[in-house]
Amino acid sequence: MAILSDFEGDDQQGSVYSAAVSAGKPFDAVLEPSNPLDFLEKVFEFVARESDLFRSDSLLSDVSAVVRMVKDKVEAEEKKRKEAKTEKSQKVEKKIKAAEGSASASSPASAKPKDDVKDAVMEERETKSEKEDDNGRRVPNKGNGLDLDNYSWVQSLQEVTVSVPVPSGTKSRFIVCEIKKNHLKVGVKGQPPIINGDLYESVKVDDCFWSLEDQKSVSVLLTKQNQMEWWKYLVKGDPEIDTQKVEPENSKLSDLDPETRSTVEKMMFDQRQKQMGLPTSDEMQKQEILKKFMSEHPEMDFSRAKIN
Repeated sequence: MAILSDFEGDDQQGSVYSAAVSAGKPFDAVLEPSNPLDFLEKVFEFVARESDLFRSDSLLSDVSAVVRMVKDKVEAEEKKRKEAKTEKSQKVEKKIKAAEGSASASSPASAKPKDDVKDAVMEERETKSEKEDDNGRRVPNKGNGLDLDNYSWVQSLQEVTVSVPVPSGTKSRFIVCEIKKNHLKVGVKGQPPIINGDLYESVKVDDCFWSLEDQKSVSVLLTKQNQMEWWKYLVKGDPEIDTQKVEPENSKLSDLDPETRSTVEKMMFDQRQKQMGLPTSDEMQKQEILKKFMSEHPEMDFSRAKIN
């Protein structure tokens, strides 16, 4: 697995730091919410006493980067909460105005406002049905993957690409990315992982890698072990997508070998047939075989035979 990073020796420094902590005076400061700076001062004194951090020429820039990263994350979460609250309020306000407007345009007091509210509820249900099927599966995004709250992913038959936003200004040495055959972990040091779970299918670890894009998002490329199957989700616990609605790019079929191209085209045909409630290629073949057998044996009674 190839990892892009501008910082080396984290593991060695970590071991030296652990030894220093075990040999020195333990850290026993308590955070007082009313005076957090006092707590930070004690933390820095402890780190200065137990490590070589304050001898680094890039100390100020590194600490500033950590502070900025945490501050950006707090502000982003607060902004996200406000936007969600505002969006919800706007939707409610629109429904009320729509109901009031319809009621005023109609004849005197009637049950029209109730009808408008009912229509708004039905519209919400229709919108939801466009995003989910009866089994709760999601409609894939334009990249045949899914857009989630904390990250998004897209896929082809050969690869899966994951995009994980991180606080602006994050440096690659603060990124945690572990790619295993059946497991993926992505996050920022000192914070809970953004992704940490078992993959839908195994990957070729040596052909996977990650990179930090513009110091604001982590891009992870996963090469599938089985390159003839669409993934229903990225990691266990995520919502599933409806793979019958996956739309591979036809322009890329010409790049495949004849056998693989034939298999992909068959998959695409079967998916379209299922969506229209029609028999798949295998079912059509069985029907043709049965019809041929019936024509060759007219003496037999097939009146009760069913062709599925």
